[in-house]
Amino acid sequence: MLTRDELQKDIQITVTNALSEDIGAGDITAQLIPADNTATARIISRQTAVVCGTDWVNEVFRQVDPELQLDWQVKDGDLVERDQTLFTVSGSARNMLTAERTALNFLQTLSGTATVSYHYSQKVSGTNVKLLDTRKTIPGLRTAQKYAVTCGGCFNHRIGLYDAFLIKENHIMGCGGIEAAIQTAQTNEPGKPVEIEVETFEELQAALIAGADIIMLDNFTPEEMRNAVEVVDGQAKLEASGNITDETLRPIAETGVDYISIGALTKHCQAVDLSMRFI
Repeated sequence: MLTRDELQKDIQITVTNALSEDIGAGDITAQLIPADNTATARIISRQTAVVCGTDWVNEVFRQVDPELQLDWQVKDGDLVERDQTLFTVSGSARNMLTAERTALNFLQTLSGTATVSYHYSQKVSGTNVKLLDTRKTIPGLRTAQKYAVTCGGCFNHRIGLYDAFLIKENHIMGCGGIEAAIQTAQTNEPGKPVEIEVETFEELQAALIAGADIIMLDNFTPEEMRNAVEVVDGQAKLEASGNITDETLRPIAETGVDYISIGALTKHCQAVDLSMRFI
């Protein structure tokens, strides 16, 4: 899980890079507007969505012009309707237009991720399963998208390659087997969660005996998952993965597995349609 400090540090860096790639040597179109012209603009959502990215928007406008005033009418995690006002911004018209696209890029992308996550979270409502994201994120937006997933009601898997083990088929082959892979992980990084992917019940038993903390059931059928839950009987956490769809999600959640990982939370998101208009 991301800490608030980690999030804030990432926001500053990400926004700085985004503004640099957009503005470059200067916004030549905004320079057409007299420097002393002021305006107020309203930002609305053109569709039903879950809002995410307010801190990124605030940082964009702050870095472009600290004098710009934002008045938010929603917060991260809010479900908004079509044509609902998200916030207004007042101040220098020139600077407002320079900041507009970068700010809305963050807001539309992260709200898209949060909206997809909300869609999936609602499908397992009433079950005990936790839906997890993956590392299939937009390069440079890992932290931001991981945060957006939580705004939509889902949960984070490991943040990167450094905070938890996820031992997959090629790792197992390279280590010489399931037991060797798990034991080496526990020796190298004591205390770090050790998760291993299995494809058969034989591999499941081997992972259990070796002391895996989490066992990923790769492309198991719902019936096989129910059997795995009985076999494991709480000795390790179980995670379902592979070809999760709207149709299969609820049946899998009802098998009793602890987690379901879904790459679509971050890689199949569609940006929310937003609009900024001067009032």
